[in-house]
Amino acid sequence: MIRYLLCITVLILSFLSSSSTITYGSITTRVKDITYVQGVRDNYLFGYGLVVGLQGTGDKTTFTFTRQLAKNVFEKLGVVTSTTDFDSDNIAAVLITAKIHSFAKPGDRIDALISSVGDARSLEGGVLIHTTLQGIDNEVYAVAQGPLSIGGYNVSGAAEQTRKNIATTAYIPGGALIEKEIPVHVFFENAIRLSLLDNDFTTAYRLMKVVNTLYPGSAHAISAGEVEIVPPQEFRSINKITQFISTIEELPISPDAIARVVINERTGTIVAGENVRISTVAVAHGDLTITISERQEASQPGPFAPTSATTQVLDRTNIDVEEKEGKLHVIPDGVNISEIARALNVLGVTPRDLISIFQAIKKAGALHAELIIM
Repeated sequence: MIRYLLCITVLILSFLSSSSTITYGSITTRVKDITYVQGVRDNYLFGYGLVVGLQGTGDKTTFTFTRQLAKNVFEKLGVVTSTTDFDSDNIAAVLITAKIHSFAKPGDRIDALISSVGDARSLEGGVLIHTTLQGIDNEVYAVAQGPLSIGGYNVSGAAEQTRKNIATTAYIPGGALIEKEIPVHVFFENAIRLSLLDNDFTTAYRLMKVVNTLYPGSAHAISAGEVEIVPPQEFRSINKITQFISTIEELPISPDAIARVVINERTGTIVAGENVRISTVAVAHGDLTITISERQEASQPGPFAPTSATTQVLDRTNIDVEEKEGKLHVIPDGVNISEIARALNVLGVTPRDLISIFQAIKKAGALHAELIIM
């Protein structure tokens, strides 16, 4: 087997000279896309009920919970019965779950998810009987009822079985009717709090500065994931806080992030962030030789330049690629880890080789980023 030789020499300066301008990054988004308002959240509801109308695919008689549940349901309807009266497999005990959104009002409808808790083979054709759904506080907030939609089937014979999707779970689109509103609390001691979707001290500090630009002194970054904002006096009412939050959410911000390289070994996918930097490193792999180096040179002002012009130190990147079979590829100035990956892909290096190279660079201590392997 032909042995390849790959020699990569990379030199990237960590910082520019003190005359460089510090920026917040090149990506700008809205505050609402990276935060959420504390107190505005979804809530989960749950309950257990009875599905009827199955064609012999329900729970077996040995599952006594279903018979007891059926007895309780019919007793509420005024029918005196016992568990031995239900000797049919046309019923099934199920667990119902639903998610209720913030500010949902009585009369709104939400989807309900139905899951069998017994030994039923299929819920196809079943109908859920009126079932109350409660929250974590054991208060009833919705009721669910209606025909089930399973989106699949489960057909079996003496020697063969055919199944599509899962027949023991089902949906009732809009099958849960909200009966009670869950209160939403936005104010915390006359202040609102924005939580970052990705905790980061730098992003929290930038969010504080952005808000204080519009409302001076109102925002305080109290942690890496939380910024407290005290609205001006004229916005401290229920009918005005919506306008205030809407204004804050539309403010532009440049979020920061930890330098990461994400590797998916199964698919060979490599994703590197823009903040990833590497130091001098050499890796042997194949007959390809790539040399990457950087140097600095001084740029003098021209003869007709203004008096304020000063000498600047510029970075120059030199890349030499040598391959025994005569292939040559030149990477442009401003090289970073993602450009190295693209260049090696062009030269025929497989994704598996790229993964090995980046893992070796990390182990050598030259990759200044978090390496995540999926």
